[in-house]
Amino acid sequence: MKRNKSIIVLIGCCFLLVALFLYFFYIPPATDIGSAQPIPFSHRIHAGVKEIQCAYCHPYVARSNHPGLPPVEKCLHCHKYIIIKHPWIEEEHRYYNTKTPTPWKKVNRLAEHVLFNHQRHINSEIKCRECHGAVETMDRIKGTQFQMGFCINCHQQKKANLGCWLACHS
Repeated sequence: MKRNKSIIVLIGCCFLLVALFLYFFYIPPATDIGSAQPIPFSHRIHAGVKEIQCAYCHPYVARSNHPGLPPVEKCLHCHKYIIIKHPWIEEEHRYYNTKTPTPWKKVNRLAEHVLFNHQRHINSEIKCRECHGAVETMDRIKGTQFQMGFCINCHQQKKANLGCWLACHS
């Protein structure tokens, strides 16, 4: 009887160790990346290695509330000549030929009642990485659900406007 309890405890400990191993080595890394995009786009390659500026692909960032997503034509500006036969680039050509915008998935989220103005932040020389992190090191953007506390802390540090209706909720 005592021997059976020892075996059951040993099996339980082994099961627990395996479960902990799987959790700590497989679950967290998978939760640290954003959703898959229709075309696997690497910010690490484009913004990091190739040093393409954010505003090149996000054309409205300096003059609009929304940064804009890159149109198919923007991707093909380079990829008409670079790795043309890659299957994902061929997929981009299919979007272009059918006049279909690439169905990029949104990764950064903000509460619906907040009116965020990228233009104000760009004009105030706030770098993209201050909110979005070092995207030049990321293949897939994790994305953020921006919370009010994040913005308030930044505004306090930079001594920026904290008036709710003048700053964000208008």
